[in-house]
Amino acid sequence: MFSNLTILFPLAVALFALLWCCRWAALHKRAVPRLRPSPEDAGEDGAAPAVREPFPSREAARFSRLDWLLMGGLTLLYAVIAFLGLGDNTAPQTFLHFETGNTYAQIELNEPQAVTKLRYYCGLNTVDYRLQFSLDGETWTDQIQADNTSGMTQLYTQLFRWNDAVLNEDNGPVRYIRIISGGEEYLGEVAVYGQDGCILEPDQLTVSKGCEALVDEQDTVPEAYSFKNGTYFDEIYFPRTALEMIQNIWPYEITHPPLGKAIISLGIRLFGMTPFGWRFTGTLSGVLMLPLLYLLLKRMFGYTSVAAAGSTVFAFDFMHFVQTRLATIDSYAVFFLLLMYLFMYMWLTEPPDRPRRRLLWLALSGVSFGLGAASKWVCIYAGAGLGLLWLVYWAVRFVREKKAARNAFLLNVGWCLVFFVLIPCCIYYVSYWSYGPSQGAGGWDRLFKKEYLQMVIDNQVYMWNYHSDLVATHPYSSMWYQWIFDVRPILYYLATTPSGYTISFGAFNNPLVAWGGIGAMAGMGWLAFRDRDERAVFILIGYLANLLPWVLVTRLTFAYHYFPCTVFLVLAISYLFADLRRRDVRWQAALGSFTGVTVALFVIFYPVLAGIPRSAQYSKIFLKWFVDTWPF
Repeated sequence: MFSNLTILFPLAVALFALLWCCRWAALHKRAVPRLRPSPEDAGEDGAAPAVREPFPSREAARFSRLDWLLMGGLTLLYAVIAFLGLGDNTAPQTFLHFETGNTYAQIELNEPQAVTKLRYYCGLNTVDYRLQFSLDGETWTDQIQADNTSGMTQLYTQLFRWNDAVLNEDNGPVRYIRIISGGEEYLGEVAVYGQDGCILEPDQLTVSKGCEALVDEQDTVPEAYSFKNGTYFDEIYFPRTALEMIQNIWPYEITHPPLGKAIISLGIRLFGMTPFGWRFTGTLSGVLMLPLLYLLLKRMFGYTSVAAAGSTVFAFDFMHFVQTRLATIDSYAVFFLLLMYLFMYMWLTEPPDRPRRRLLWLALSGVSFGLGAASKWVCIYAGAGLGLLWLVYWAVRFVREKKAARNAFLLNVGWCLVFFVLIPCCIYYVSYWSYGPSQGAGGWDRLFKKEYLQMVIDNQVYMWNYHSDLVATHPYSSMWYQWIFDVRPILYYLATTPSGYTISFGAFNNPLVAWGGIGAMAGMGWLAFRDRDERAVFILIGYLANLLPWVLVTRLTFAYHYFPCTVFLVLAISYLFADLRRRDVRWQAALGSFTGVTVALFVIFYPVLAGIPRSAQYSKIFLKWFVDTWPF
């Protein structure tokens, strides 16, 4: 179901994006006019140039007090929005450890009564329990599901979240509850609900000796499960693995390199194994992306207004907001991707009279590449883009300088072999540090043990086979061409409140960023091939390096795989901002309208980005842009 009003929203946004890009295309054919100067165009003496230079001078790229204020203010504002409602900072932290199967914990109620619900919080390991009720402590009744399987399961999808056991309908009064383990497993907390439907207080029940951990954190029991008090989507893999790394247990999730999960573990060490704890570092990386992007935009275009507008557009892109609030490793991959391209651009544009600084930027780009590759393999795609930019730079330099560039090239090759090959390989190898003890490679000398080396090699083979042989289906999967047009979000969470409101959210781009970015990226292609514009080449190569590999992938893919490309969409949009800034006497309206509509769309879609309850009527009027593919 949808309303006629709903149709107007995508049409209006698509038309706005088209007209905005067409305005840039029309203005780009004109010569740069003499416009009224503004403070950000002025030099150190306050005198503005009669005609603005197409490339920023060193002075224009420097940060002013206004830059620091705008960058800091935007980062702070976004941090407040991003951390607001991120997740509970409380959850069971003590667990009853069943070391073997057929051991049990027993709970005795202070008086016989019907048990209407039993809620429990699962820890590590995936083995089902046997749940039994008894009135006299001698005759026991198994609680089973309709298919005669256990009524109290601990599946991999149930870990570190609250679950309700399946109870028989004809139990009658109960005095004793017995939970029998099926193997080694951890159980965090158990809440028993009496005949009135209310949770029994700790003084209304007694647990067997040594099992006190089951009822020592009853204040953490929620009224209902939600994404705020437990894991959801791929969080069933990564926070669990981060905890296993802390405890030197061989991790469950080994289909990606370890560094991203090690970073997640930092938040767990700080805030405990809680939803806020396992999401903290990912959200922080999303916050820190903003000053990095601001710095890159300022360096690329020299305009404070463009850096502020572009950073705002990225801050309020849906993908950036949702994906960095989910405890997966994509946040860190994109963070390091942004770093590696920032430093590469610094190397490409640093004046030749600063050779040491140029080498520093190149080295930092290589180190960032190593950190990214150790977080997720998609950064290797991004690294291929860096390599192509490097080759283009030297090809142009050879054309200009011929033989004079030969010695510099050979020295630079050696530098790159160290910082883009040797050091990234070392970073990648060391990232397995926490895996070592579980494979017999502990101690400070673990890096030099053959068990450690074999473990790393075996995991690369496993990851390659897993991703190349994966055959699976998912109701919210999508292909690369759907990402470009924003037509198939991935739904991460869906629930309904008792009052009938819907809570759901998923990952997709802000429509204006996606559709406006298409036009902007087409403009980059035009400028790159017609004018050989260096910044357009930089943006286009970065975008294609992160998109084209997915064109060849036949396995299951999702909209969040487009997240790295979002960085370059914003760079392309910001290029148009800068060009309009130089060429259009009404540039303030051009920048302000695009940025304002981006923020307005974020506000409209905020309920399906942050999981705010909404009515069916709200979705029908404002959110259901594509009836068949947008699940909101």
